[in-house]
Amino acid sequence: MTEQLGGTARLPLRAEEIERAVTLGRRVTASVRGVAEVRPEILEDLLVALVAEGHVLVEDLPGVGKTTLARALARAVGLEFARIQCTADLLPSDVVGTNVYNRREDRFEFRPGPIFANVVIVDEVNRASPKTQSGLLECMQERRVTVDVHTHELARPFVVLATQNPIEFEGTYPLPEAQVDRFMMRLSLGYPDPASEAAMLRAHEVGDRVDVGDSSGGAGDVLAAQDLARRVHTSDALRAYVVALLQRTRDDERVELGASPRAGLLLLRAAKARALLHGRDHALPDDVQALADVVLAHRLVLVPEVLDASGTDVVRDVLARTPAL
Repeated sequence: MTEQLGGTARLPLRAEEIERAVTLGRRVTASVRGVAEVRPEILEDLLVALVAEGHVLVEDLPGVGKTTLARALARAVGLEFARIQCTADLLPSDVVGTNVYNRREDRFEFRPGPIFANVVIVDEVNRASPKTQSGLLECMQERRVTVDVHTHELARPFVVLATQNPIEFEGTYPLPEAQVDRFMMRLSLGYPDPASEAAMLRAHEVGDRVDVGDSSGGAGDVLAAQDLARRVHTSDALRAYVVALLQRTRDDERVELGASPRAGLLLLRAAKARALLHGRDHALPDDVQALADVVLAHRLVLVPEVLDASGTDVVRDVLARTPAL
C-alpha cells in the first residue's frame, strides 16, 4: 500500500531496505572509529547529516581532528574527498573551477574545482571573503555551479563540512545569519578524554591511519540510504511538534531571531534519517529531541542584553516546556 504525500505516491519501506541502511551505518561507524577518535554522538550526527543530505558547520579549536574525521568519513563510504583552505585572497573560481583555453583543440574547457568532490571540508570558512563565502554557500544550496552561462551539476552524494575557530576573529568575515541557516547542523568535537587521546597517540605514531582504513560500500549505497530516508513516515502530530518548537524559540524573550521555517524542514529531514539509521520506518519525537540542539541552536540570535545564556540553553528550555504531541 502506498502513502500519498504532497500529491505523490510514496512506497512504504521494506524490512530489508531498512536493514541495508542500518548495516551501512554500522560499517561506517566501525570504520571511522578505527582511525579517528570521535565521540559516538558526534559520529552519529555526521552520519545523519550525510543520509539527510545536509551540511555541517564545525566550530572547534585547531588540531582536534576535524580534517581527519572528514577524510575518515569519506574513505569509510568510498567517496571522493577534497579540502579547501580559506584565506582572504581565495577567489570563487578557486572553489568552483574555471574555463581554461585548450590551444590544441582551440576551445575553452571547464576545469572543475574542489567543490566537485563528494565530501568537502572547508577549513576556516570565516577567513574567506564574503564574495567567496556566497559562492560556496550557493553551491551548497543549489548543488550546481554556473560558469559562463554553463551549468554543471555537483557530485552526488555531496556534503560540506565547514570549520570555524571560535576564539580567533582577527582578519575574519563572520558568516551572516542567513548563510549560517543553510547548515543543517553545528557540531563541536572537543578534546578527547585522556584514555582516548593516549590511544590516538599510539595509533598514529607510525603514520596516517586514514589511508589504511576500511571502505564500506560506495556512492550508490549512500544515495540509496538518502532515498530511503526521504520515504520515512512522519505523522501530522510530529510535524505539529516541530512547528511548536520553532514557535517557542521565536516567542522566547531572550531571542531576537528565532528558528526559521528552513530550520523546521532540516530538523524533520534529520529526524527521518536518524529514524532510518535506528532501524525504523517512522520518525518519533525522540528523534527530533535528540537533534534539536545541533540543528536549531546555531540559528538563534539572542538579544544583546543576554549574557548568561546561549542558543543551546534556549533550545533545552524549549524542549522542556513543549510537550510532544
